[in-house]
Amino acid sequence: MFEEKLKNIRQLFIFGICAVIIGAVVGALDAGFGKMLIYLTGVRERYFFPLIIFLPAAGVIIAKAYSLFGGKCVKGMGLIFQVGHGEEDEIPLRLIPFTVIGTWLTHLFGGSAGREGVAVQIGATVSHWVGRKLNMVSDPKVFLVTGMAAGFSGLFQTPIAACFFALEVLIAGSLQYTALFPAVIAAFVATWVSGSLGLEKFHYNLQTQIQLDPVFLIKIILSGIIFGLVGAMFAHGLKLVKDKLNNRFKSPVSKIAIVGTILVILLMLSGMGRYSGLGTNLISASFHGDKIYQWDWVLKLVLTIITLAAGYQGGEVTPLFSIGSTLGAALAVILGLPVEFAAALGYTAVFGSATNTLLAPVFIGAEVFGYSYVPYFFLVCCVAYVFNDNKSIYSAQKNLQDML
Repeated sequence: MFEEKLKNIRQLFIFGICAVIIGAVVGALDAGFGKMLIYLTGVRERYFFPLIIFLPAAGVIIAKAYSLFGGKCVKGMGLIFQVGHGEEDEIPLRLIPFTVIGTWLTHLFGGSAGREGVAVQIGATVSHWVGRKLNMVSDPKVFLVTGMAAGFSGLFQTPIAACFFALEVLIAGSLQYTALFPAVIAAFVATWVSGSLGLEKFHYNLQTQIQLDPVFLIKIILSGIIFGLVGAMFAHGLKLVKDKLNNRFKSPVSKIAIVGTILVILLMLSGMGRYSGLGTNLISASFHGDKIYQWDWVLKLVLTIITLAAGYQGGEVTPLFSIGSTLGAALAVILGLPVEFAAALGYTAVFGSATNTLLAPVFIGAEVFGYSYVPYFFLVCCVAYVFNDNKSIYSAQKNLQDML
C-alpha cells in the first residue's frame, strides 16, 4: 500500500513538471501564432480588395501542401480526437506548421475562420510528443487533455474554461478527471506565458443591472433555446456542407479553388470584408454600441461554414462567439433584454451548443464578462445544451450515452 502511494506521488510529480513545461512551450507558441494573426488581420483590413482576389490561390497552396506532405495532418482536429479515443497513436509534429501557416494564409486573404483549432492542435501535438518521449502514453488522454487545455488557455487566456473544455470535449457527458491535475497546471502556465509575451485577452466588464423576475427568466430561457438551435444548426450545417463538397469534388485542390472563388464573390458582396476573419469586429460592435444588423449572425454562420468546408484552415470557436454575440444583440431588440447582456449570453451559449459542452461556456462567460453573471450563463448554457440535439462541430466527438 505504501509503495503504491509513493508510486502515485511520483507520477503526480512527473505530471506536474511535464505540465509546467507543456504550458510554457504551448503558451509561447500560442503567443507567436496569435500576435502574427493579429498583424495579418490588420494587413487584410487595410488592403482587403487586392488581397481577397488571391483567396482561391491561397487555398490551392494549402490543399496542395496537405496533399503532398500532410499525411495524417489532413485530419486536423479529427486526428486529435482519434488519438484521444485510442484509434490513432501518433500526432506528427509537422501538424503544427501546417495548421499555423494554413490559418495565417486563410486569414490574410479574407477567409471566415477561427483560431482555436490551431491552438488546441498545437497543445495536443506538443503534449503528446512529450508523453511519447517519456514513454507515458499508456493513457493517451492524460497528455492529450493537458495539451488541449494549454492550447485553448494560452490563446484565449481563460484557464478555467480551458480546463473544462479539454476535460469534457472528447466525450460529451463525461469528464476526463485523470488529466485534471496536469491540465490545471498547464492551463494556468500557458495563460501566464502568453500574456507575458504580449498576447492580449478579450475582456468586457458587464455593467448590466439585473432585476430578476419570472418574465426575465422566461426571456433567458427563450434565448437559450434559440442559441441552442443555432449552435446545432452551425454544427449540422458544417458537417452537411463538408460531406456535400467532398462528394462533389474528388480533388481537394479543385474543391478549394472553385469554392474559394465563390467565397470571394460572397465576401465582397456582403460587406467587403465585414464577415472575413475571426469576427472580432462584430463582437466589438455587439458590446460597444456600434451598428449590428439583424442578419449579421446569419451571414457570419454561412460564410464560416463555406470557408471551413472548402478546406481552409482555422477554427470555429471565435466565429461562434461572433455569431452568438450578434444573434444576442438581435434578440435583445425582440425580447426587450439589455443588448450587451444578451450578447454575452449568446457569446457563451452558441459556443457551448456547437461544441456540445456545458461547463466550458459557463466559465468562458465568467472569465470574459465577470463572475457575478455566472447564474445567468449557467441557465442559458444549460438550456442551449439541452436543445442542441447532441450536435457538435467535432465530428469525432463521442457521446457517453452511445458508449454505455
